[in-house]
Amino acid sequence: MTSWRRRRGPRRSAAALAGALLAASTAACGVDVGLTDSSPSPGGGPGAGAASASSPAARTVAQARDDLGTLRVAAENRGDGYARERFGIRWKDIDRNGCDQRNDVLARDLQQVRRRDGCVVLSGLLRDPYTGKEITFSKSDAAKVQIDHVYPLALAWRMGADRWTEQQRERFANDPDNLLAVWGVPNQQKGDSGPGEWKPQKAFQCAYGVRYVTVARKYSLPVTRADLDALRGFLDRC
Repeated sequence: MTSWRRRRGPRRSAAALAGALLAASTAACGVDVGLTDSSPSPGGGPGAGAASASSPAARTVAQARDDLGTLRVAAENRGDGYARERFGIRWKDIDRNGCDQRNDVLARDLQQVRRRDGCVVLSGLLRDPYTGKEITFSKSDAAKVQIDHVYPLALAWRMGADRWTEQQRERFANDPDNLLAVWGVPNQQKGDSGPGEWKPQKAFQCAYGVRYVTVARKYSLPVTRADLDALRGFLDRC
C-alpha cells in the first residue's frame, strides 16, 4: 500500500472482522477491549511477565505523566512508501544472546515456558494483557500468540519514522520496550491504530499508556491529538 488513505481502508475492514471474532471469543468473559470504553472492567488482571505488569511503580507513572506533557502533537502524514521491510530485519537478535527477539519476548511474557536449545519457545501460558484471556501457546499454532508493537510501525512511519535512518527503524522495530506478547485476535483488531482509536481492557490501560508514552518519548515520536487525550485517560487509571 502506498498511501495513507489506501492503507486505512483495508485496515478498517480487517479490524471489523477481527472485532467480530474478538466479541464472539470474549463475550463470556466480560472483556473490555476495542474502540469503546463502556463495558465493565474485567475481574482479572493482565499478563504475567514484567512486560505485562498491570500496576507500574508510582515513580514510573509519574515519569510517564511528565513525559506525556513533552510529546509533540502532530497530524499523521499520508504514509507514502511504507513497507514492513523498511524497518529492517524482523526479530533481530539485538542483545546478541543467540535468540531472536520474538523468542526473547515470548520467554519474557509467557509462564510455564518450555524451550528447545535454550532459545526456541515451544509452549507456554499467556495471560493476554489486552483482554485478560488465558491463552495456551504452542509453536505448532504459533499465530495464536503474536508479538505486538505497542507504538505500531505503520503509525510510526506516518508520524515521522519515514525520515529515520534504516538503523533507527530497525532498532525501533526490535526494541523490547515496544514489544508485547499478545493474543492474535485483539492484535489484529488493533492493527496500526493509536490509543485514540483502539483501547485494551481497562485493567491494562495504565500500563499500556505508560509503555506507549515511554516509547514515544524514547524515539521522539509525536502523537495525534486524539492519542494524547486517550493517553491522559489511560494514565488517569493508574
